[in-house]
Amino acid sequence: MNNVLPEKEIIARIEAALYSSGRPMSLEELNKATNINSNEKVKKILSDMIKKVNSVFHALEIQELNDGKYVFQLKPSYLPIIKKFAKQPLLSSAMLKTLSYILYEQPITSKRLVYIRGTQAYTHVKYLEQLGFVEHENVGRLKVYKTTRKFQDYFGISDINIIKNNLTPKS
Repeated sequence: MNNVLPEKEIIARIEAALYSSGRPMSLEELNKATNINSNEKVKKILSDMIKKVNSVFHALEIQELNDGKYVFQLKPSYLPIIKKFAKQPLLSSAMLKTLSYILYEQPITSKRLVYIRGTQAYTHVKYLEQLGFVEHENVGRLKVYKTTRKFQDYFGISDINIIKNNLTPKS
């Protein structure tokens, strides 16, 4: 018995997975969602979906990230407009982890952050800067990141040093 799904169903499952996850997804995860065991086939479908989404939608996009994962998201240029209407920005757990490393180690260089969090940190930092939670200073060819006053206000933090001291492992 052949359990191959029609292409429209495969596309629908990829759309549903990307939309509902609210985070970047790997090809392996998308394979599971579609019951396909072929990265090439899923990549081809994603490529077609990216072209279609980018031609139909103006504020939404499907994007392949540097780490090979795919995300369905609001285009970064629309974040400043939309955050007025959103009750709170949505941060994935991966972005929250990146933000916590910036908080704990600040000031932290881009090199150190990527070493700890991987190349996904570039995408996270770009988004966190757009939200106004993180800012950077150029030091030579490196960027040095730290959290902002807006970050403190949003999360109700009066003194960052208190948090950093409570996070420091006791020996």
